[in-house]
Amino acid sequence: MLINDFLAYLKYEKRYSPHTLLAYSADLLQFENFLKSASLTSVELVQAADVKNFMVHLLQEKGLTEKAVNRKVSSLKSFYKFLHREDKLITNPTGLIKTLKTPKKLPVFVEEVKMDALLDNQHSFDDSFAGKRDRLVVELLFGTGMRLAELLGLKEDDFNTYEGAIKVLGKRNKERIIPLHKALQKEVVEFIALKNLQDFDNKSPYLIVTNSGDQAYPNLIYRIVNSCLKLVSTHEKKSPHVLRHSFASSLLNRGADLNAIKELLGHASLAATQVYTHNSVERLKSIYKQAHPRA
Repeated sequence: MLINDFLAYLKYEKRYSPHTLLAYSADLLQFENFLKSASLTSVELVQAADVKNFMVHLLQEKGLTEKAVNRKVSSLKSFYKFLHREDKLITNPTGLIKTLKTPKKLPVFVEEVKMDALLDNQHSFDDSFAGKRDRLVVELLFGTGMRLAELLGLKEDDFNTYEGAIKVLGKRNKERIIPLHKALQKEVVEFIALKNLQDFDNKSPYLIVTNSGDQAYPNLIYRIVNSCLKLVSTHEKKSPHVLRHSFASSLLNRGADLNAIKELLGHASLAATQVYTHNSVERLKSIYKQAHPRA
């Protein structure tokens, strides 16, 4: 009951996305199941030691990474902060819980020369409806840096032909406008025209759709991106987020202002954007090592 109250608060007051709500629900259900296995019948009886035991359980028995454990602990902290604020608890058992130290990893990205090779190669995509859609998926992700959920939520009328921009609904329902380069503008217009010519039973308002005309789903986009990046990248990770990283890294390497990149990505703070400066520094180090006579 308390978990349902919390999820309703996130949905109606915080206005979190369905994807985020699902993640919170899964984390709290996993914690509740852990408590039952430890003979604790109520989330209200939890102590700090129980939360720490849960963290150990996730690390040692479930094999989760420190980052994954921290995300689940963040869900618990939000949940118990809510209960404490609503006077359901006298003390917050997660108040003194510290997150685990995580190794810093640079964002994985594909170099722009490789992305150009992929998108300029006429054999990368066929001329079928699916081929045109797959190309647009990659072009949009690399050309705008939008998130997977934002791509799936795009509707045809989010595209402004006059302004040459697209309206994106980001995290916590925050809207932002992202400009599109000329080639991408043309591609969106042509794809919408092609989509409207298809003999679909269902005329979906969403821009990216399946072969039968329904709204696209996450696994479809993952498969499209993975298949395309296999042609040009040897990185193990080949997800839609890699194209978001590639977009940001390309802009930074070409001298874009960090604050402008922050706005384009829809980051809440500059700290989230600054991670891309590490990639830029590593690139400069590599160039220096190769080019300087005494390096």
